[in-house]
Amino acid sequence: MYAQLLETALVVAREAAALSAERRRGTVTVAESKTSSVDIVTAVDREVEALVRTRLAELQPGDGFLGEEGGRADRSTSLTWVVDPIDGTVNYLYDIPQYAISIAVVEGDPTPGDWTELVGVVINAASGREFTAVLGGGAFSDGVPLTVNRPESLGQSLLSTGFSYSRQIRTQQAQVMAVVMPHVRDIRRMGAASLDLTALAAGQLDIYFERMLQPWDHAAGVLIAREAGAEVRGWKGAAPDIDWLLAAHPEVIDEIETVLVDAGAHFDFR
Repeated sequence: MYAQLLETALVVAREAAALSAERRRGTVTVAESKTSSVDIVTAVDREVEALVRTRLAELQPGDGFLGEEGGRADRSTSLTWVVDPIDGTVNYLYDIPQYAISIAVVEGDPTPGDWTELVGVVINAASGREFTAVLGGGAFSDGVPLTVNRPESLGQSLLSTGFSYSRQIRTQQAQVMAVVMPHVRDIRRMGAASLDLTALAAGQLDIYFERMLQPWDHAAGVLIAREAGAEVRGWKGAAPDIDWLLAAHPEVIDEIETVLVDAGAHFDFR
């Protein structure tokens, strides 16, 4: 079952990546803003999501669908496809080659904490690099097995994070990171949660932390990171969700969690 789901996810993700890359060779414009003037969606986001939804309906009739740009379909099976058509839309707008197609297949209620991730596919549409995982089957990049780094210490760990589109919340997050920075090797902010999680899986990062993520931001990436050996946590033992997502090698996750909490990272953003 998993093999067939993975093949379907790869076929559709490759088509979506090709479409987004083709459209990027032209002029990309903002279609509208969402939560703030800098939280944007392009016409290509919508076009890619429509393609993915159509193709999945053809290949997996009856399965549910949950997409970033408002696409949702109820299910008559136990499966839901959770899709971010272009993760890293601002990067895409500026032609920064750090944006991805993210597709996950989950079983159960399509809510983090209630679902089980079965298959995850993330494709960097700019570079073509593919990341895949199936539950219990390991994580791979272009067929090569992935394993998270085992850092020597927290001080030798490279941390990646993201920031809110809200000016007020972003300011608080920056203040938290100023406190965290002396405890780690350095901090990166690359602008696409799915690619941060796959970079962790590939040993290009040691820690990834972010709040205010939506289900489509992390569904595929979390499975890939876990299958590569990362521990992924929500707040106080919950599943990762909008409130908290922390991922790292199991030997450093407790320490960085303590640093983040002491720095005030769990402030109320609602």
